[in-house]
Amino acid sequence: MSLWKRGKIYWSYLYLDGVRHSQSTGTGNLRQAAEIERRFRDTLNLKRHQIADPHPEMPFGALAANFLAEGDRKAWHVDRLKPLLPYWSEVPIGRVTKAMALDYRRRRHAAKAVSDTTINRDLEALRHILFWAVEQGLLPTNPLAGMRMVKERRKPRSVLAVSDEPLLLRAAARHLRSIIILALDAGMRRGEILNQRWEHVDIARHLLSVTRSKTAEGEAREIPFTARVHDLLLAMRQKEGLLFTYQGRPIHAIKTAWKAAVRRAGIRCLRFHDLRHTFNTRLMEAGVLQDIRKALMGHSSGEDVNSIYTHVELPAKREAIRKLETWFAQQVGAAEVPEVSANPPRKENRVIEFTRERSRT
Repeated sequence: MSLWKRGKIYWSYLYLDGVRHSQSTGTGNLRQAAEIERRFRDTLNLKRHQIADPHPEMPFGALAANFLAEGDRKAWHVDRLKPLLPYWSEVPIGRVTKAMALDYRRRRHAAKAVSDTTINRDLEALRHILFWAVEQGLLPTNPLAGMRMVKERRKPRSVLAVSDEPLLLRAAARHLRSIIILALDAGMRRGEILNQRWEHVDIARHLLSVTRSKTAEGEAREIPFTARVHDLLLAMRQKEGLLFTYQGRPIHAIKTAWKAAVRRAGIRCLRFHDLRHTFNTRLMEAGVLQDIRKALMGHSSGEDVNSIYTHVELPAKREAIRKLETWFAQQVGAAEVPEVSANPPRKENRVIEFTRERSRT
């Protein structure tokens, strides 16, 4: 027997792989002590086979710290933890419930005017970290696994007007102007552009392979580029390294430069991500099919999250870019037709300046 009574308390002494393990059961009742020893033996056996012991009493704050240090964290996880931690930090992960998630939603609405979409992203981050806890053996199951999110309202997406494009390019700083052109003509995300490398650009074939994307669908996809992008990359061509740098250093953020460019251009407020919507909208108006647009942008089919559109071949993508350039030329040409007016049309002058700007860039 491995239970020995010391004073009024039973102690358990177990040998595992030649190592002695001792622990107080905290009770003088033999039946309870035997049950506690059984659990002690099971815990040691799990550790022996490198199986994590569940820790439902762990505070969420400690779990979040472990996730940031050891998990596959993304930038959006860090952002979402800022509003999550004040509410969830001291809550044991084994006591998280869907009712608490509903209470969190109510408190977020009461504290600040935020949309249900924003709170959905918060709870998605919370659920993701709890799934990681399950993978690590810290939780047996995820208490938020079947939680339904509030249905989000669709919002109209802004696009950059053809007539506003030259104003934005003229107002942008030199390093930002090149980034804007690539976003408009290739539909790449900001992070994809800032992490794009010369090793994955084939100027001779007018082809770019995305170096790094936030989604599996976008990783290493091929994007044929326009003549404007070709001329831009040819002028700044290098053998290796990042496409875009500022004073020889990587660019990590363009938020300040973007806001300044929009303000100086005098156009309506746009997000940088709206340039990606602009690319998609222009392709759609040029008559490019949805599957090809998704392949160019690295979107999932919606039927299979792992779909990468391998059936969309490169010639179809090249034809889509050709249609985009033709459509754009037609839009500029239509805007150049003079209006019957006593005064010179201001829009015509802007389009002529735009044509000159494109030829220079």
